[in-house]
Amino acid sequence: MSRGPLKCKIGPSILNADLSNLYAESQKLLDSGADYLHLDVMDGHFVPNLTLGHPVVKCLRNRIRNTLFEAHMMVDEPEKWVEPMADAGINQYTFHVEATKEVLPLCRKIKEAGMQVGIALKPGTGIEAVRQYVDNADMILIMTVEPGFGGQKFMTDMMPKVQWLRHNYPLLDIEVDGGVGLNTITACAEAGANMIVAGTAIIDALDQRAVIASLRETVESSIHKCNV
Repeated sequence: MSRGPLKCKIGPSILNADLSNLYAESQKLLDSGADYLHLDVMDGHFVPNLTLGHPVVKCLRNRIRNTLFEAHMMVDEPEKWVEPMADAGINQYTFHVEATKEVLPLCRKIKEAGMQVGIALKPGTGIEAVRQYVDNADMILIMTVEPGFGGQKFMTDMMPKVQWLRHNYPLLDIEVDGGVGLNTITACAEAGANMIVAGTAIIDALDQRAVIASLRETVESSIHKCNV
């Protein structure tokens, strides 16, 4: 897969936003400098929580036309939701390697539906679980908390997974998600993450623009070393 130079991308997780004002909250994040929106989809089975699904995504897409939407599918049987999410306007479909035995067929199905492929790893899953699939993915997501709930503490011991990926795949998009904020962004950036999901740290900030700019500055200074 051809990969261009690394770019920093900041994608707020809207899980912690005021869901009754989802469009206004999302637009405010984009106006504050966010590059994409990270939409947490949970089914109450794969993780013990239930969140938004494709009807909500479709409504949001009708209001926000040109922003990259990533669906982080924390669901059993992620195969079932490829077509509905493509129809709803998702650009990147990120599924958990733990949730399916049919990783390669699922990657193909996502591509055929016109979306980019993301593969996510829970904290307890070793990097070897995804090693053979990296070439079939557009992005690998390393979870830095247990998926399911916002506001958890960042797990620094996940950084070796990010480092391994960056060392072996210099131009791969590597995303981190969970407890990422101003206090933990340096660890993420130095390990090699370039796609940054932050929920509480951005949503609850008095100045969302300043937080996004600060996260970006930290990541871009590390990316510069990778791209040299």
